Amino acid sequence: MSEGLSAMARTGRHAAHVTAATAAGFYPALHLLDRPVAGVYALFTPIAFGILSPLPGAGRERAATVLRAVPAAAVLVALGTVLAAGTRPAVAGMLAVGFALAFGAACGPRIAGAAPGLQLFYILACFPPYEPGTLPQRLAGLVAGGALLALAEAVFLPDAPEPPYRGRIADALDLAARAAAGVVRGRGPDPEAAGRLGAAGRELRLSRVPAGARPTGAGRTDRALAQAGAATRRLLDQLALLAAHDPAPGDTVSADLLRGVAASCTETADALRRGGRERRGRPLPGPQLLEEMVADFLKARGARADGPAGAAGGRTVLVRRSTVLTAAVSAVTVRTAASLALGGRERLHGLPREQFWYAAEGTARLLAVRIRGNLTRRSVVFQNALRTALGLALARLVAGSLDLSHGFWVLLAVLTLGRTTAGATWSAVRAAAAGTLAGAFAAGLLIVGAGGASDVYAALLVPMMLVAFTLGPLGGPARGQGLFTLVVATAFAQIAPVTWRLAEARLVDVLTGSAIGLLCGLLAWPAGARAEIRYGMSGLLRAAAPVVRTTAAAVTDGSGKDAVPAGDAKGAGPAGSASPGVRLTLHRLRIAEAVYAQYRTEPASDADGAAHDWLAVLDHGARTLVGAYWLPRTDGMPGLPPDARRWARETAEEVVAATVRAAGFPPEGVRVRPAPLPPEVAERVPAPLLAPLTDVEVWLRALARDLEACSPPKSGDQPARYTTASHSSASADLA
Repeated sequence: MSEGLSAMARTGRHAAHVTAATAAGFYPALHLLDRPVAGVYALFTPIAFGILSPLPGAGRERAATVLRAVPAAAVLVALGTVLAAGTRPAVAGMLAVGFALAFGAACGPRIAGAAPGLQLFYILACFPPYEPGTLPQRLAGLVAGGALLALAEAVFLPDAPEPPYRGRIADALDLAARAAAGVVRGRGPDPEAAGRLGAAGRELRLSRVPAGARPTGAGRTDRALAQAGAATRRLLDQLALLAAHDPAPGDTVSADLLRGVAASCTETADALRRGGRERRGRPLPGPQLLEEMVADFLKARGARADGPAGAAGGRTVLVRRSTVLTAAVSAVTVRTAASLALGGRERLHGLPREQFWYAAEGTARLLAVRIRGNLTRRSVVFQNALRTALGLALARLVAGSLDLSHGFWVLLAVLTLGRTTAGATWSAVRAAAAGTLAGAFAAGLLIVGAGGASDVYAALLVPMMLVAFTLGPLGGPARGQGLFTLVVATAFAQIAPVTWRLAEARLVDVLTGSAIGLLCGLLAWPAGARAEIRYGMSGLLRAAAPVVRTTAAAVTDGSGKDAVPAGDAKGAGPAGSASPGVRLTLHRLRIAEAVYAQYRTEPASDADGAAHDWLAVLDHGARTLVGAYWLPRTDGMPGLPPDARRWARETAEEVVAATVRAAGFPPEGVRVRPAPLPPEVAERVPAPLLAPLTDVEVWLRALARDLEACSPPKSGDQPARYTTASHSSASADLA
């Protein structure tokens, strides 16, 4: 109930902003200056940026976004004015502009939010009459409308600022520091603490974060914040696993490292809250660099504890130490990524540079990487952009060829009613048709009753806009289209004499645009992400399978060609020091994450989501990459007994085979239970080698849990026990 009231209040404030800006620009331009062209652009500019565009942020953030978008809108108005000379050039321009703006969603939420409004400026300008001499009026109306909307957003009932994402990370790190200290005290299993850690990790998922606060841009800061958030989620999961199990009294090696993790989390949280103003250009400090503590831990943890390392007690300690090491690795990732996000030039000595490949790249290079990565038919961003561009271009062709009155309404219908699936588009079209019919009938009655009394329309416009812009976004396409029909009727009746046929033209144009949008939805990827998610997840698993094999070989034999060299002195980028297998897996993971994000927004029209845990597939890909980054820390294990080497190879191949089976969607159920390292084999492994071998074992078992969770078990099989701690972040340690 409170959420509904909050949403209504927020929508009401936005409606007040748009109404105030529209009235302040439209009325003077039309009634005082007698500049109807400027009045039209002063009318539609606040509507474009305030209603049509879901701008992220609040208050001054939205105002700044509007002001930054005005120059781009001016360019589009000028381009549309020039190309309005003929239908063919206007259609070609619409195809190019439509694709470029829709594809810009790949570059971050602010560009994605402003794109629909920017589309409208080209749409308005590219329709007849071809009058280049009116360009100054058009630009004046645009600038006035944009400035007035920015002013209203900033000073008139502004929304409360959204808490930054780095603040959420800082709060989670404080909790992680307390949890690490609690594990050191080791008073026994603490299920409540494990539950709090799991809940805090879920709050860091981008689906729980307002759009304006999501670090999804292509720049270094957003990439680093996204990586820090993902690594924090994984750290919380790993600490939850430690908190839920019995402590290991006397394990001072793990205790020392956990104290370092706690200190690093506290320091990083403080820096994130300060916003990096005091540390810009420098790495985050610490009582002792956590990387050095990890190096000391790697040297010390091989010592035999609780008897021989191969004994049950010693093996239990080694497994626990492996979990502590993964938590420390996550803390190192968080600290490094946070430093990069705050403007620091982090030292990457001893760290897998491919994990932070973006650190030395410029903004233009990072944008190019993001764009190139989505220029594939398997990218939902590319699919949506192409569907939108084709729909708008076809609508412009039809409206120009049939010489429809107010033909830009056809394109506006395509723009506002298009959805990512044909089913959702059909639902929106049906509702919009009914709403437009009702709105056209009401508008016709109004025009017949008021006749040419422009004062009546002028008096009705402001309250009508306030009602339409408040109730329309909350009531769906039917209410939105119906109320907007009344708004445009009262506005256009002031610009020129109209008859009831204006309502008829509005109805015809909306129905035409609806039919075009539905046709494009049926022809271009009609199932949306529901169909694409199978390809995306299958491609991710197929790319990850060989990386599992080569990573295990790199640890045990030093022969993994796909291993990421630790601390490589050369800068690593997408085409840097990492192997082709790692780069391909990272690319496929990003594509799969984008598909999954859209999949979650589409109506559940099948049982596929219940049959498959797609998030587990993403976890598998992320965990594979983290292992490839961090496990190959040496040049192999000379002196490893042949039977231990054989066990590692066979276990890795078992996981690889299961990964390939899981990639063959729809799988009947993947069951993989890697055999633990036999005790008699473990007893013959030298103590310094048993610890890294245990790391490989723990990693492979976690990958196996991911695979079992991604699909339902076969008949008679028991489902995998998939805990909160094993179900880690979907993009852990990636950006």
